[in-house]
Amino acid sequence: MPLLTRKIGTVCLAGAVVVSALSPAMAQSPSPAPQTAFARPAPLSPTAPITLTPAQAELLQRTLAESDRHGFEPNEFAPRSPGDAGLIEATIRYARAVKTGRLAPSGFRADWGLRPMPFDARGGLARAVYDDRLEAWLKSLPPDYPGYETLQRGLATYREIRQRGGWQSLPEGPELKLGATGFAVEALRARLAVEDPAAPTVTARTQPAPPTTPGAVASPGEPLFDMALAEAVKRAQKRMGLEPTGVVNASTRMALNTPVQRRLDQIVANMERWRWLPPTLPADRVQVNVAAGVLTLYKNDQPALSMRAVTGKPNGGETPLLKSEIHSIVLNPPWNVPAGIAARELFPKGRAYLASAGFRILPGGGLQQQPGPGSALGLIKFDFLNPYAVYLHDTPSKGGFARYTRLGSHGCVRLEKPLALARAIMEGDPVWTPEAIDATIAGGKTTRATVARPVAVFLLYWTAYVTPDGQVNFRQDPYGWDTLLMQRIAAQGRAA
Repeated sequence: MPLLTRKIGTVCLAGAVVVSALSPAMAQSPSPAPQTAFARPAPLSPTAPITLTPAQAELLQRTLAESDRHGFEPNEFAPRSPGDAGLIEATIRYARAVKTGRLAPSGFRADWGLRPMPFDARGGLARAVYDDRLEAWLKSLPPDYPGYETLQRGLATYREIRQRGGWQSLPEGPELKLGATGFAVEALRARLAVEDPAAPTVTARTQPAPPTTPGAVASPGEPLFDMALAEAVKRAQKRMGLEPTGVVNASTRMALNTPVQRRLDQIVANMERWRWLPPTLPADRVQVNVAAGVLTLYKNDQPALSMRAVTGKPNGGETPLLKSEIHSIVLNPPWNVPAGIAARELFPKGRAYLASAGFRILPGGGLQQQPGPGSALGLIKFDFLNPYAVYLHDTPSKGGFARYTRLGSHGCVRLEKPLALARAIMEGDPVWTPEAIDATIAGGKTTRATVARPVAVFLLYWTAYVTPDGQVNFRQDPYGWDTLLMQRIAAQGRAA
């Protein structure tokens, strides 16, 4: 899959100079499966009619009837004409959708650099029918990743919740925390129990009020916000990417009041993006969940290192989706400031500020910040080819990693533990040992360390994923890409 060749407006705080060179539920490579090759030569013409046996026709009908398991609408792939011809046409539409997604190439944003591979649905179907391996072919179409399969189960769970009426929105009011009482506490308990099987089903109550006059009857106790409910709130906050304080503040209330249909749309949008990935992922790779602000290094297809990351700001600083390879690591990198950032944010501060921050004006009017601990790139930069001029890098601004919403760059990815990542990528290299990396950084000279075996890097956008406990986790849709994707798919359907 070729990367985009046209630069777009997204540039990163770390600079626009490109030097040659998936968090909980991040993408994992599918487990080895039996070979299902359909490449045996056969006397088939691309335009030859496809003839189905009764058993094959029944299998296709059953598959299309169950297509909603993949996030499609019921009857979305109903045959448009009677007989085998209509069934075959519907199957080709279904195969394309479940294999490569429903979004036409023209519907992709320029910074959605992950694109599905070309797929010949009709040719694959014809071959599968001819070889009498239709069932195996149909099973090979959806993404063979645990992350996709668990979202399928999450989709079923949230559809059941929708069928039962979803959940009631929490009423507006002050913060709810330990010791609170009243109807709002009871409503909170009911809301949490819809998604969390471990949430308390019975709210603790205050002791009955003592009688105020002889012969008076004590009123029953009010619902109480107790420790069990506080722990349930914390679990919900973690699932939604919020700071787990156990206090229902405005942001927590807003997340809990998100309608169930919106959650279903998020699940379906993420299932679509799974279809943009290649059929397999390299066993050694770096993955960034842009929406969650988390980087994970995989070795032998297992998580080996994880850290927080700061990704691009919405409305012009979005971190793009892409796949590439880290080919080198720059130690003590200078920052060649993109012209737009220099004009908007730095030159207005004056020459005195620029000099004090280590900037110098280059011949031609460009701006460069000299390497050092105070540089915007910090002490380490990870280079990989891409048309967006983005990369992974260190930063002197460590405070951003403490936030639960980490959207602060101009498109690049700032790393919480860049030195640990550099050492892990260079592990086993006889030249770039940990001691050599440390000594080079201490020397202050800009040095490029070539990665002997380039490491794959994926920048992904997961706003819905399932954790090992079986719970669907949601993140904000900071760039509005879930909404945009679903809108563009719907518009294609209306135009068809």
